[in-house]
Amino acid sequence: MTVDDFIRRFEQGLREVGAADDMLTARRRYEALCRSFAPQDPAGLVWEDDQVDGVGVRRYRPDAATAGIVLYLHGGGWNLGSIHSHHGIAADLARRLGHVVVSVDYRLAPEADYGQALDDCHAVVEGIRPVALIGDSAGARLGLDLARRLGWQRPLGLIYPPVGTPDAETLGPDAPLLARDELLASWRAIADDVPALCEAHPPAMRIEALAVEHDPLTRPFEAAIEHWRAQGAEIRYHRAPDMVHGALHAHAQLAGMNRAWAAFCEGLREALVATGSR
Repeated sequence: MTVDDFIRRFEQGLREVGAADDMLTARRRYEALCRSFAPQDPAGLVWEDDQVDGVGVRRYRPDAATAGIVLYLHGGGWNLGSIHSHHGIAADLARRLGHVVVSVDYRLAPEADYGQALDDCHAVVEGIRPVALIGDSAGARLGLDLARRLGWQRPLGLIYPPVGTPDAETLGPDAPLLARDELLASWRAIADDVPALCEAHPPAMRIEALAVEHDPLTRPFEAAIEHWRAQGAEIRYHRAPDMVHGALHAHAQLAGMNRAWAAFCEGLREALVATGSR
């Protein structure tokens, strides 16, 4: 598959999501769209749905899993996405890290506000005591805010997150699958409930960062990485050339995304070893 093939298929799927008459239908269509790019589950991986303090989760256990649980927070613009839509990413993450991965089915807008979604993620952290936090897109923003709330001291993995306060001045240019206006509209819908946490310091001192070339979020993310490094954070940054926001769903079919994803996961694995979590 080429990245242009991926863009065409994902754009068509997003049009069908947007044409849904209600949020439940939109979410089911989004889940089906994302799953259509996911690889088969890795051999030897088992998973089960569960709850932690009343919050839905999906646990992935690879063969010979190392002690210590990794928390994963899915993307989807805070109103879409679930443990189902991001199953392929979480399953492959468990395989590559060799750790149990717990994916959180946090509450979504508009039924819940951002603070409630963050509280769900916080409750799961308290319940499982993970050795690393990882999130993509909207889930990466939840991971950022959760890390700041907790004073996070373990590895933090961020995949094309919205950082700071997204606005027309800081964002990069429009890109396939994510336009600036669309992103800003999603941000305005949750901005009043985003906690006012100190952004002067890094969210963690050991960060694995992954971005893509064509994404309005990449420019502010790179600026944040530069600032965090100046504040003493150890950050390995991976940027997938030619890729677009959402391409992680098709990591098994897009060579450039696969290489960046593999390097990101290997960096996290090394960070877990270095922090005694393996």
